[in-house]
Amino acid sequence: MAGPYPYPEHFPQHQFPPPPVAQGAPQPYPDDPASAYPGMLPPPVQYPKRRRWPAIVGALVAVAAVAGVITAVVLTSRDGSARTASGPLSDEAARTAVQGYLDALSNGDNETIARNALCGLYDDIKERRSDLALARLTGDAFRKQFSRAEVTSIDKIVPLSSNQARVLFTMRVAPAGGSTRGQAPPNDEEQGVAEILIQGSAPNQDVLVCSYLLRSGQF
Repeated sequence: MAGPYPYPEHFPQHQFPPPPVAQGAPQPYPDDPASAYPGMLPPPVQYPKRRRWPAIVGALVAVAAVAGVITAVVLTSRDGSARTASGPLSDEAARTAVQGYLDALSNGDNETIARNALCGLYDDIKERRSDLALARLTGDAFRKQFSRAEVTSIDKIVPLSSNQARVLFTMRVAPAGGSTRGQAPPNDEEQGVAEILIQGSAPNQDVLVCSYLLRSGQF
């Protein structure tokens, strides 16, 4: 038949299935999950237990290290305090050195006077005549003031370095001229300052009086 086809008056209707109807209430979650697992469950994974002894050992080592540091600091502090109090020179060594120098001045021991005055250079100096002459003048000047001198106390030691110190001391002196009318010469106390040099180490330590100054006057 020629001409346009007529538009159908009715479309075919597709039938969609109805939505499912819930069958009763929702099922609860099973108490035992294993009963709902198909087949056998795999064995549980065995994790290795962490060892505690490395941590304990580390803590002990740390505590020991801290204790060692504290001990070292305390010992160093005590040693430093002791060195500050006594310095590189003990009172006994200072007293012996100063008394030996005063005895050399009193007795005219020019070699000992020069050895101390040269402050460690005496053995290496080839020509010592001028040094011995100066020592003689020093001894003469001392004997014009005092007939004898005895160190009674070491009043102060000031460390200057690891082998040098300045010493303030008190000595009992007898004026030159001796006794008068059979009487013993008066004993006066004077203070002096000595510059000390320490050579070598104990027991072969050599302590030299490089210079000596009388506080009430200089000779």
